[in-house]
Amino acid sequence: MGQESSLHGGAKGSTILAAKGEGLGDRTMAEELKHLGSSTTEYRYTTDSDCLETFANPHPDREYTVTFTTREVTCLCPITGQPDFYRITITYSPDRRCVESKSLKLYLFSFRQSGMFAEDMANRILDDLVKICRPRWMRVESIMNPRGGIGLRVQVEYPAQEGG
Repeated sequence: MGQESSLHGGAKGSTILAAKGEGLGDRTMAEELKHLGSSTTEYRYTTDSDCLETFANPHPDREYTVTFTTREVTCLCPITGQPDFYRITITYSPDRRCVESKSLKLYLFSFRQSGMFAEDMANRILDDLVKICRPRWMRVESIMNPRGGIGLRVQVEYPAQEGG
């Protein structure tokens, strides 16, 4: 089991415990993560998976699921330039690494000025997340708010389900 170290700071001098996890060496989890606990937040206006961060799974020998949901994802229609609004649900079973939620928020925010169809966006999110955390399995569901009276739902999985 990892050692714990104490970091002082944050809001009103609060103490935050950070575990020394797998693959960190002498660094603490707080030293590994750039976005969480930062006093400044950089918002990117081009889709960029470099802002995604992970941390060591505290229970790598147990299979469990993690679910992220948000209704705050937008991107632009690549043809008309009109904004499309999405509800995104990401569910996965971590293996050795977990996705850090603030970095995921910044990543999803980066789609705001990108022009792409819903199908491309859902597949790109899945590919980028699988690349950084190598989960046991993952599902990304993207539900577009109706525009012109038609809604759209895209669901992609890793590993891909046989028979679609």
